[in-house]
Amino acid sequence: MLELFKAGGWLMIPLFICSVISIAIIAERFWSLQTRRIAPSELVTQIWQWLQYNQVDEQRIKALQNNSPLGQILAAGLTNRYSSRDITKESIQDVGRHVTVAMERNLNTLGTIAAISPLIGLLGTVVGMIKVFAVITAEGVGNPETLAGGISEALITTAAGLVVAIPSLIFYRYYRGKISKLVVGMEEQAMKLIEILHGERQFDVDEETRRESVTTTL
Repeated sequence: MLELFKAGGWLMIPLFICSVISIAIIAERFWSLQTRRIAPSELVTQIWQWLQYNQVDEQRIKALQNNSPLGQILAAGLTNRYSSRDITKESIQDVGRHVTVAMERNLNTLGTIAAISPLIGLLGTVVGMIKVFAVITAEGVGNPETLAGGISEALITTAAGLVVAIPSLIFYRYYRGKISKLVVGMEEQAMKLIEILHGERQFDVDEETRRESVTTTL
């Protein structure tokens, strides 16, 4: 492996850096974007119990904010529970935008790596071919070892660029899709809370428990 790295030339260094950054982002997002960490299913049920027994206070709201991104959104609704429906909804949407941006953290970097890695590999190909033609110009085709070295550098950097780019692009698309799905789920929970706060919905604890059980099973 080290020999291949050396044979690929100096452009293997930025490709190696890109691979390290990509792996770090993929691992960090895998840990951070777990559904149970982003949108715990029991939060709305817990809030309903607080409301039913008049237990909503600043301490519980602060604990809810620290619970998860969904907790931050629902806490904004509880903070404005005595305001009009529009104000409650607006405050939830405002926090929701910030939560979405936080969930997308580092994904642009991952997407950039997926885009530039093949280009770096292509640059390595060009550099390798330039070396080949420089040798041909200076020495003719009588030095196969030098020619092979230039061609090898071109092929290795191209392959390395693709090896970095392909998984980066796969995980970039995967995390984008997962975030969209999580955002839709949080929007549903937030709208449910708004309807509960303004008397537009009667919360059924048994129904919600059954739904959570089905979700967990799936």
